[in-house]
Amino acid sequence: MTSDSRLQTSDLKRCAWCGTDPLYMKYHDEEWGKPVHDDKTLFEFLVLESAQAGLSWITILRRRDGYRKAFANFDVKKVAAFDEQDVERLMQDEGIIRNRLKILAAINNARLFITVQKEFGSFDKYLYTFMPDGKPIDNKPKPGGIPASTDISDAISKDMKKRGFKFFGTTICYAHMQATGMVNDHLEDCDFR
Repeated sequence: MTSDSRLQTSDLKRCAWCGTDPLYMKYHDEEWGKPVHDDKTLFEFLVLESAQAGLSWITILRRRDGYRKAFANFDVKKVAAFDEQDVERLMQDEGIIRNRLKILAAINNARLFITVQKEFGSFDKYLYTFMPDGKPIDNKPKPGGIPASTDISDAISKDMKKRGFKFFGTTICYAHMQATGMVNDHLEDCDFR
């Protein structure tokens, strides 16, 4: 990771949730809320957000490189081809959360991700069918005003569940939407808005 001198600048205003952890601040400043339309990155966040279920996001961010190595640099076709031997290998990998159900879900979700890509042309196009006018939403939340889920995250997670995706309920879905810039929930006074 590169070092951004702005991370050390104390006069910058950030959303309070990122605190003072340099990794969290870098993620907040450079990724969170910025629109992503690349399917590889969308798959990466699908794996990471699903792994986060029941855990803090910083726990997953600290293991991101481990996930990158364990899950074939988030190559969806390679992950979709993982077999029982791969599951056992991942269960021994200290660089990730070693939860069998989450590992199996990542493999299952990779296969379904490919199916959605074939149906819609890309996973990005699929996700944006749920968005008003097919565009990201620019919220202007006040402190304490960021929801855990919305009607859109409800609809996406319901549809994905119907398609067979695992570990992608509405709260995880909304976190995915925030992470990939489908919604911009940076506070109005945040310098990274």
